Amino acid sequence: MRIPNDTREARLILNALPGIGPVTVRRLCEHITGSGDGDAREIFAAAREQLLGARGVGAAIADTLLNWERHFDLARELEHLAARQLRFITPADGDAYPPLLRAIHDPPLGLYTDGAFRWDRRCVAIVGTRYATAYGKQTARVLARELALRGWCVVSGLARGIDAAAHEGALEADGAGGGGTVAVLGCGVDLSYPPENKGLRERIAAAGAVVSEFVLGRKADAFTFPMRNRLVSGMSRAVVVIESDTAGGSMITAGCAGEQGRGVCAVPGRVDSPASRGCHALVRDGATLVTCVDEILEACGTAPAADYGIAGGSGTGGDGTGGAGGGVLREDALPAAAPSGRPLEPDERAILEKLTGGTALAMDALAEQTGIHIAALSATLLMMELDGLLTKQPDGTYTAG
Repeated sequence: MRIPNDTREARLILNALPGIGPVTVRRLCEHITGSGDGDAREIFAAAREQLLGARGVGAAIADTLLNWERHFDLARELEHLAARQLRFITPADGDAYPPLLRAIHDPPLGLYTDGAFRWDRRCVAIVGTRYATAYGKQTARVLARELALRGWCVVSGLARGIDAAAHEGALEADGAGGGGTVAVLGCGVDLSYPPENKGLRERIAAAGAVVSEFVLGRKADAFTFPMRNRLVSGMSRAVVVIESDTAGGSMITAGCAGEQGRGVCAVPGRVDSPASRGCHALVRDGATLVTCVDEILEACGTAPAADYGIAGGSGTGGDGTGGAGGGVLREDALPAAAPSGRPLEPDERAILEKLTGGTALAMDALAEQTGIHIAALSATLLMMELDGLLTKQPDGTYTAG
């Protein structure tokens, strides 16, 4: 078989071969080179008997390695990387590779990257449910913006709900020289999943980076997301969970963080909301309950004010949320506009004010509390639902977001 030209090519091939992952490659390197971090090219120079001598390597893996060109078109992959101006980075790239990933049990063989993010910045992950409430999304946005303003990179998974809100919040700090944001995908870095976040993905690539360990064109599936989650936690000093049920990707990410020795934080929510059950379970199991940025930074082992020369106190941002001093959240912060960009009407603001903090109200309760005539209210609620400002629940109540 042909031996790759360099270590990067070797890892690019190994990363793409079926049935072979980081743990198997480390075992092969240990057996063949004497070191788990040995030159991966030596694997391709080894004889079949030598490959079979590595722990966990059977005939199928050995045959795949010996005939790797049947399974992976290296020239085509390199061509596509160049055409899309993407990179494949490995631990050999020094500061261009996320430093904390080197310490986890199964670090990726390499990362496909879109963007020129500097990995010398410290990272915090913010994750949560795809079915977030307005309170959850606002909390994620505010915390992410405050972290980014203090020079921290916000890592998340580009999913709907909490992930997207966290990326948006970090991007709001970009013009102020913030720490940026990184999206870790559960698909190839050349794809956008979910499709509706394609524009957000492009903004993240321009201001930070979009990364993936999967080959170009690999579609997301039930196997790729758990693998993605270990990277989200692995490159971060702490994972902050905002709204999650007791099962799901966010809880997997929190579990990975615990196994990797990272901080695990949870934002409390409504006791009657399924979206809060996971966060409350994490707190019961020993996670750090956090309500502001300073508490997140303390969980990261950082003295917030002194570390960045930021005065303490409860400064206030322009939108009425916590400023760079305390980062305290206000649940009553309303969106400045509808998702379409149009300004909110007075009746819409009045309705959203009654639905803050995850409150759910039926139409008659909204009519009573806002004073809006029921006919006008019905039409307004329909338009707000179509515009993504609120959601009608199965029981007929309305919630913001």
